[in-house]
Amino acid sequence: MNILCIILARSGSKSVKNKNIRLLNNRPLIAYTIGSAIKSKLFKHIIVSTDSKKIKKISKKYGADVPFLRPKFLSKDNSKAVDALHHTLITCEKKFKIKYDYIVELMCTNPFKTSFDIKNVISKQIKSKADSVIAVTKLEDHHPIRIKKIENKRIKNFCLKEIPETNRQDLKPDAYIRCGSIYSMRRDMLLKKVRYGTKNSLAYVMPRKRVVNIDEELDFDFAEFLMKKY
Repeated sequence: MNILCIILARSGSKSVKNKNIRLLNNRPLIAYTIGSAIKSKLFKHIIVSTDSKKIKKISKKYGADVPFLRPKFLSKDNSKAVDALHHTLITCEKKFKIKYDYIVELMCTNPFKTSFDIKNVISKQIKSKADSVIAVTKLEDHHPIRIKKIENKRIKNFCLKEIPETNRQDLKPDAYIRCGSIYSMRRDMLLKKVRYGTKNSLAYVMPRKRVVNIDEELDFDFAEFLMKKY
């Protein structure tokens, strides 16, 4: 199988400055994702799509390929990830004269995914022939039944009715959230600009301790704590 790994890493993060290359335990954040991709030994190419020369230099230092700089119109705050993935696929197929079978997006803001997780996602993707396989993690305290809305200063159920005093472990059915670590998809799906959400999209459940999505300063603190602990 020809499998393309894409890591999106644009500049201009608003919540955390230079987030993708900020040091986490003395290594750039993006280095962890590049390292896991390399260790999996499954990819024909590991591509970082970025609009930044600085991110390009650091990515190449840690072993990724950066054959182009992403166009500015795909690097705005409101740009969609699927458009950047589609652009990378088309550009790489032309450059390397290859047709990929699967595309795997690894998000560099989730540094704790391992080569074990990557291998399991791709294995499930190939064996099932699913449209896509995405990483999720189980919700505990934030189960949808406990989500509320406020109308006229009064608390109301958001979408599911909560029975008062229900214990967390009794909330059913089990609920999961996309954790953003890994997205795997068939080539034909990405050509249609579809990452997930079809009836033939499967889940790969990751343990909570390997799921940290870094969006703000507190997430960095939590990631550093977990790195020292595990």
